[in-house]
Amino acid sequence: MRMPAGWGLTVVATTLLACAAPLKALDNGLSLKPHMGYNTWNCFFGSISEEIIKATADIMIDSGLKKAGYEYLVIDDGWSLLNRGSDEKIVADPDKFPSGIKHVSDYIHAKGLRYGMYSDAGPKTCLGLPGSRGKEELDAKYFADLGVDFLKYDNCAAGPEDWIVDRYTAMRDALNKTGRPILYSMCNWGVGDSWLWGPKVGNSWRTTADIAPSWENILRCLDNTIGLSRFAGPGAWNDPDMLEVGNPGLTVNEQRSHFALWSLFKSPLFIGADLRSLSSEAKQILTAPEVIAVNQDPLGVAGDLVWKQGPLEVYAGPLHGGSRAVVLFNRHAIGTQYPVSNITVTWRQIGFASNVKATVRDLHAEKDLGTFMHSFTGEVDIHDARMLRVTPHHVRPKYDRWRPWGAEEVAEQRSNSLRLLS
Repeated sequence: MRMPAGWGLTVVATTLLACAAPLKALDNGLSLKPHMGYNTWNCFFGSISEEIIKATADIMIDSGLKKAGYEYLVIDDGWSLLNRGSDEKIVADPDKFPSGIKHVSDYIHAKGLRYGMYSDAGPKTCLGLPGSRGKEELDAKYFADLGVDFLKYDNCAAGPEDWIVDRYTAMRDALNKTGRPILYSMCNWGVGDSWLWGPKVGNSWRTTADIAPSWENILRCLDNTIGLSRFAGPGAWNDPDMLEVGNPGLTVNEQRSHFALWSLFKSPLFIGADLRSLSSEAKQILTAPEVIAVNQDPLGVAGDLVWKQGPLEVYAGPLHGGSRAVVLFNRHAIGTQYPVSNITVTWRQIGFASNVKATVRDLHAEKDLGTFMHSFTGEVDIHDARMLRVTPHHVRPKYDRWRPWGAEEVAEQRSNSLRLLS
């Protein structure tokens, strides 16, 4: 969600987190693999309606998006009236939803999809509508009664004196109290270094400010998520924000690299384009089965940056069974005389001995490229990415244990987790 003008991000020291009250777990059993779906904000902002939601639900089924894994349909900010009702409940805007918001929930569920809604951890949402701060139990029960399966919880209109961990744990506890499993997506913009406490509070937490459909914004969200993969895992994921694939402002190369990197990072994958006019190129990117399989891999370990030389980067992560997912990424500026660069991933960078024989598969092309030892070098166009699967011919149990961060850093993370969250 767009941050209000004049909002200053509060810099929160880790030492303050250490003084916070012990955090209980979310304990809803959801999002053991990164959640996938559709959210209205990136395309429609607050201009949503019953007609748009129903049409989106229809297309998610008819176009095969649900079959590809996109199961949540989330209505973002703009769904309610300016004031609460006489019973203090949030009231859906009858002009936007003339059949009622419960009717929309029933329609989405009848399609075999899961239904998501939006609120805010402050007194107002980013559009100035009623937020849930101080009314968490009332609103959580209201959402549960509507059949909500997913809550996106924003971070607008709250001052620094209202501690962010308190605000987000209050809704976590309220959701748990309803008895209904509701996936809890914290849209907290990375405030308070949420990767340190997020795994005990939500199913995902934002790592950065809002995304936008420009190359600079994609890179900003990516860069602010590098180094955080060690904090993610089944039921709790880093979220560099929703997808811009299909929205104007990005080339096909940029959309492909955006989707490949978000998939490798085990980010939640939420489409934010108008499905009624989605291009064939965008749909092909969003439904690439072998790329999605990396995101949904049962090992549940997020990938991260393992090599960088100027604008050339290699990202990698382990997969169940001992293979590696690899993204070769070319960040060179557009307009140079040489639009293609060679990028090499070495076996040592991804936890294999140099003499290991491995099959390299191109996940976008869905074809094997051959057997290689020591390394693989691929050509990558400007602003594009090649996503690979590297599978050793003889798998060893230790291959599943490799991580794209060092053993010393793992020990430091575990120490911090015990200190902060126990």
